[in-house]
Amino acid sequence: MDLSGTALKGFEKEIDALREVGNQFYTRGWSLGTSSNYSVVTCREPLELLITASGKDKGRLSRHDFVRVDGEGLPIVNEQPKASAETLLHIAITEQPEVGAVMHTHSIWGTLLSDFYFQDSGFGIEGYEMLKGLAGVTTHEHAEWVPVFENTQDIPALSEQVCQCLKDSHFPMQHGFLIRRHGLYTWGHDLDEAKRHIEIFEFLFECVARRLTFAEVMPISASKP
Repeated sequence: MDLSGTALKGFEKEIDALREVGNQFYTRGWSLGTSSNYSVVTCREPLELLITASGKDKGRLSRHDFVRVDGEGLPIVNEQPKASAETLLHIAITEQPEVGAVMHTHSIWGTLLSDFYFQDSGFGIEGYEMLKGLAGVTTHEHAEWVPVFENTQDIPALSEQVCQCLKDSHFPMQHGFLIRRHGLYTWGHDLDEAKRHIEIFEFLFECVARRLTFAEVMPISASKP
């Protein structure tokens, strides 16, 4: 598909990488029914993102199903598709200088856990070898806290909550969070790392959720540090 003369010209490599991710996540049941959104940072100063357009089938993304937005979440040029309604969440996360890509998925396990642990504001995961797939984690003894935020259509307010948690001087959010009855947000230094984090979290979420069925004989011991 030729992008000559469009706002997306010059970003074919990033677009094709995101299209491949979308297809993989759709196939694995993590991005069904036009759900989910993904972005990569294309410029740091000033901040610019390439993000999936709203309402697109992630299993069949075309090269035209993306939007370039600035640090306010606004389209950089006219005549682009509508950006995801959750663009401001991507902006809040990518304002962290070490973040180069953001992934958002809607898996069954993540959705169920986000509801189950909402009253606790999140849940801990520890002891699993797969935790070492998260950036900076070097031991299975690591305790990962996954915050859960209430679902809301007030994206600016939610973005502010996320921003505050990322910048918390005592207990900053590390690798990702869930939105209640909604889905997972995670990020990485680049697209490959963000994609890996999705895979790690989804594996761990399934472990936690399935273990709950054995709660009486195998109680979950992880807790917020």
